[in-house]
Amino acid sequence: MAKSKAVFFCKECGFESAKWVGQCPGCKQWDTFVEEPVVKKSTSSSKSRIAREPETLSSIKTEDNVRVSSGIGELDRVLGGGIVPASLVLVGGDPGIGKSTLLLQMCREIVNQTKQVLYISGEESLSQIKMRAERLGVFHGELLLLCETDLDLIEDSIQKHKPDIVVIDSIQTMFKDEVSSAPGSVSQVREATAALMRIAKGLGVTVFIIGHVTKEGMVAGPRVLEHMVDTVLYFEGDNHASYRVLRAVKNRFGSTNEIGVFEMRNTGLVEVKNPSEYMLKGRPEGESGSVVAASIEGTRPILVEVQALVCRTNFNMPRRTAAGTDYNRVNLLMAVLEKRLGIQLADCDAYVNVAGGIRITEPALDLAVVSAILSSYKNVALDNRTILFGEVGLTGEIRAVNMAEQRAIEAAKMGFETCILPQANKEHIKVQGIQLIGVKNIQEVMRMYIK
Repeated sequence: MAKSKAVFFCKECGFESAKWVGQCPGCKQWDTFVEEPVVKKSTSSSKSRIAREPETLSSIKTEDNVRVSSGIGELDRVLGGGIVPASLVLVGGDPGIGKSTLLLQMCREIVNQTKQVLYISGEESLSQIKMRAERLGVFHGELLLLCETDLDLIEDSIQKHKPDIVVIDSIQTMFKDEVSSAPGSVSQVREATAALMRIAKGLGVTVFIIGHVTKEGMVAGPRVLEHMVDTVLYFEGDNHASYRVLRAVKNRFGSTNEIGVFEMRNTGLVEVKNPSEYMLKGRPEGESGSVVAASIEGTRPILVEVQALVCRTNFNMPRRTAAGTDYNRVNLLMAVLEKRLGIQLADCDAYVNVAGGIRITEPALDLAVVSAILSSYKNVALDNRTILFGEVGLTGEIRAVNMAEQRAIEAAKMGFETCILPQANKEHIKVQGIQLIGVKNIQEVMRMYIK
C-alpha cells in the first residue's frame, strides 16, 4: 500500500513545508510545525469558472451594508457600532468564560427583532442548548438550532434557510470530508474557516465563530485563522470574579481599543453601564498604598484603584509582583524612584495590584503606580477624593497623555474633588467641578503628598 503524502504546516502563520524545520521561515517562531495530510481538491470544476469584471469605486453602493444592532450595547460598542452584514467574526476566550452565553443572548435579542438566526453547535445537544436558553430569558422569535459538524451539510442548511446571522460553536469541532486530518487540526481549522468565509461573503450572511484558546491565551489552531476573519474578539475575565471584559484585537470596521464590560449572573451576562463605579466598589478609605487612576479604554474613561504594598524583605533578593499591569514597567518605575528621589527600595518587597482584576497597560497609569508605592513606603494615606494620571519618564518627568479632558470629566462625574495630572495637559483643558493640579516631575508629587 502506498504511503499517503503529508506536509508540515506552521501553527502560527500557516507556512507550508515539505519537511519539518525547527524555525519557521515565515514568522521566525520555533517548534511550531505540525504534520498534516495533503488536502486533495477536485480539479474538474476549476475550468468552468468565469472571471468577474472589476468595478469602479464610485459605482459601489454601501446602503445595503448598514450595521445591525445586536441588542447588546456593550457588544455593539466593541464591534464599532453594530454588526456589519456579510462579516466573519471570531470570538475567543477561556473555557467557561461565557462565550456561548454571550452569543446566545445576542441571538435572543436578534430574533426578537424578527430576524432569522441559525445557531449551529458541535459540542452540545439540542436539549442542552434549550436548557441554557431558558435560563437566559424569553425568546419572542424562533431561533433555529442545528447540531452538526460537517461543513458541507452546514452550507446546505444555510443556503436552504438563508438566515441573517449564523453562530458556529465551535470552529475546532467542524470538519470537511476533503481533509483527512482530525477536527481541530491545522488543516481542518484553516479549511473550515475558509469555507465559512466564502459562505459569509457569497450569501451575505454574518457568521460568528467561537474559538477555544490555548494556555498562552491565543485561539487554538493556526494563527492564519485570525488573519482570515474580519473581526477578532477576546472574552476575558477571572473565573473567581463576576465581571467579564470583551476586547477587540482586530476589527476591519471599527476601533481595536474598545472594550465591553459585563457581569456574570445566574440569568446570564448583564451589561455594566458604568465600569468606573463598578471597579471602585468596596475601595478602602484612609489606607496607605491605595490611589485611584483615570484610564482610557478605547473612547471610554475608566477609573481604577491602584494598590501597592511595600515592606522590608527577609531575603537577599527582594520580591516584585505586579497584577493587572506590566511587571517590567513596575520595575522601571521603582528604579526611577530610587534614582530620582533617593528612596532605598532594594531591601523592600513590592507588590502592585490593579483592583478588580482588570488589566491596564497604558503609560497613563505610571503616576498612580508611583504615588501608591510612595504612599505605602511612607505609610501615608492619600486623600480619598484625589485622582491621578500621567506618564512617568526615566528622568522623573511627568509627560502628557491623550484624552486628558475626558479623564478629568469622568473623575468629576464620580465625585472626585482634585485631579493631579501632567502640567502639559493642564494648560489645555478646563473642567468644571474639579480642581486641576499640574505637576512636572515626581519631586513635586513627593513634596505635595508624602510628608
